[in-house]
Amino acid sequence: MILFRYLARDVLSTMAAVTLVLLMIMMSGRLIQQLASAAAGEVSLEIVFFTLLLRMPSFLEMILPMALFISVLLAYGRMYAENEMTVLSATGFSENRLLGYTLIPTFAVMVVVGFFSLYLSPTGAQKMEDLYRKQAELTEFELLVPGRFQSTKKGSRVTYTESLSADKTEMNHVFIADGNTLLVAERGSQYVSDETGSRFLELHGGRRFDITPDSLQYSVLDFEKYGVKIADEPEERKKLRREAIPTSELFDSEHPKFRAQLLWRISLIIMVPVLILIAFPLSKVNPRQGRFARMFPAIVLFMVYISLLIAMRGMIEKKGFPEAGLWALHLIYLAIALALLTGPGVLRRLRLRAMK
Repeated sequence: MILFRYLARDVLSTMAAVTLVLLMIMMSGRLIQQLASAAAGEVSLEIVFFTLLLRMPSFLEMILPMALFISVLLAYGRMYAENEMTVLSATGFSENRLLGYTLIPTFAVMVVVGFFSLYLSPTGAQKMEDLYRKQAELTEFELLVPGRFQSTKKGSRVTYTESLSADKTEMNHVFIADGNTLLVAERGSQYVSDETGSRFLELHGGRRFDITPDSLQYSVLDFEKYGVKIADEPEERKKLRREAIPTSELFDSEHPKFRAQLLWRISLIIMVPVLILIAFPLSKVNPRQGRFARMFPAIVLFMVYISLLIAMRGMIEKKGFPEAGLWALHLIYLAIALALLTGPGVLRRLRLRAMK
């Protein structure tokens, strides 16, 4: 137990440091992006830091497998470089036993990543979607000043309202000029479609005038209710809506986008032990080489692994790739891990037989 505590403390302390660094990098990039959106008036500054906290579980589900992978390489690489592993081997401590000790914190990280991936990240994404939906309902009307003509939609639409309700969700006596179309209505309200995420302005009791360019002709249409699309849902919000779907609902769906999201969440969990089985043999270095000798090929293997997973998820969403291909990728990397674990022993036995 003393040896296990020593190994676990070394691995987990290194993992905590790597996690903190990677988390700060990712959150800093996200914060800059959110502040830019707030400066452009797309989101309220009040929700920037709150959405950043809600996004943290989705950051950690990606960071933790990589942090554990790097920590095993660094911690065990140091022990090999400083001949600690040689001393352990001389006292009868086998590599299989060391691997068993390593898999114990690996299982704990798997549980944490599974909790984040299957439950906490979708919950945080759902809360973010609710915040963005409420923000979208206010953004357009918050910019309007009663009694003043104002340009919206990048200058292509001019809106006028005589007055706004106290909560700024309803306009009274509305005039809208959008290209060659004029709209006049008694009142207008805004809503966000639950199916598409697009924002609409719903006008009540009014007229629509369609003017023909370079002509005095025009057409008039009276309406009781008329819907005008204000904005489509941004691509990032569409992705957020998929991430917000509870895992239990994904299991019941056959839609390619939902299946891809489910496979991605499960893949993050499977990736943890596969990466550790790769990192364990790659951490074995010659004392003269130093602890970072095999860091570069290990990082390359990880980047190829995660990049292929992301690419396959995208292809599954578009019905252009079978789900079996994603499982095959996990099996290929598991085979690489087993080859790295057993390959040196097999080669050593073959050499002994050749010498005889």
